[in-house]
Amino acid sequence: MRNIFDNFSLEDAERVKEIERTTNHDVKAIEYFLKEKFDTNSDLAPLKEYLHFSCTSEDINNLAYALMLNNSMLDVLLPQLKKLQQSLALKASTELSDIPMLCRTHGQSATPSTMGKEIANYAYRLKMQIDNLERIKVRGKFNGATGNMNAHLVAFPEKDWLKISEGFVTSLGVDYNPYTTQIEPHDSIAELSLTFSHINTILIDFCRDMWMYISLGYFTQKNVAGEIGSSTMPHKINPINFENAEGNLGMSIAMFTHFAHKLPISRFQRDLSDSTVLRNLGVAFSYTLQSVDAISKGLNRIQVNEVKLNEELETHYELLAEPVQTVMRKYDIANPYEKLKDFTRGKATVSKAEYIEFIENLDGLPAEEKKRMKELTP
Repeated sequence: MRNIFDNFSLEDAERVKEIERTTNHDVKAIEYFLKEKFDTNSDLAPLKEYLHFSCTSEDINNLAYALMLNNSMLDVLLPQLKKLQQSLALKASTELSDIPMLCRTHGQSATPSTMGKEIANYAYRLKMQIDNLERIKVRGKFNGATGNMNAHLVAFPEKDWLKISEGFVTSLGVDYNPYTTQIEPHDSIAELSLTFSHINTILIDFCRDMWMYISLGYFTQKNVAGEIGSSTMPHKINPINFENAEGNLGMSIAMFTHFAHKLPISRFQRDLSDSTVLRNLGVAFSYTLQSVDAISKGLNRIQVNEVKLNEELETHYELLAEPVQTVMRKYDIANPYEKLKDFTRGKATVSKAEYIEFIENLDGLPAEEKKRMKELTP
């Protein structure tokens, strides 16, 4: 039996499709194809009527999808996501950890951070969702036409079919679902889809931030010899990797969202609307993989522009309004927030000289504290 699988050829595939043109049923075509193979082997021929014994096609399909999903997660998807997450974490904790930057809340200048901390935010968010992915177990069923093992029991009433079914499903490395209709209800696939949709949303957030950091000049991009950024503007190096990733992530989210909303719904004991949707699972995962690859390429191409970051911080001493008014509270100085608001609000920037003058004229702040405040920089 294993040889039939190991030696499956293009001619075999064409024979299956030839049979299917008559049956108009893919699983039945496989069953008839296998019967032909059994007929050519004296050991297998007596067993051919046990092919598809008491099964419905979904007993085959749901386990096949579960195996494909499990194998894809373990061999491809999780390793790639973990590689990206670890790359972000490494960048955050090493080359970017001590590089200060002006933050923007509501698009306006805000209390500084470090570039490493901002990248670490994304590394942590990704880690949380990767952990969620690893907790999701794709479930499978093996229980006949409407999920009740009716034919099994009639044929062999003495067998413990619940135990046989569970043992078979779990032997494949698939979690067992004992309560189903004709189809496994796909709740675990929906859960998987929602988690991937969430991961892809986080990655879109990251791509847009990186796009804007590049636009602001916080990062420069390495010049690749021979590459062209624009067909008419020779100077351009566009952030195309983050743009391509964003577009593909959107496609993937659209599909995963549909999977999550559609797949758990089936009329009565079965309708076929899930079948054509399930055939597109690989497409959604492929869009995600394309995006992860593009983000990795984009990260390998960027270089932090410390000169730009420092120049910007040096012209925005209003960023110190938050710590100064907080220290003023410590010394019971009246209306500290309001004093800083009058000094800074509505100004495009506050210079170092203006800031130092404000601190010097601040009543109620001890001399040592004034000295410390004047030594602060954004």
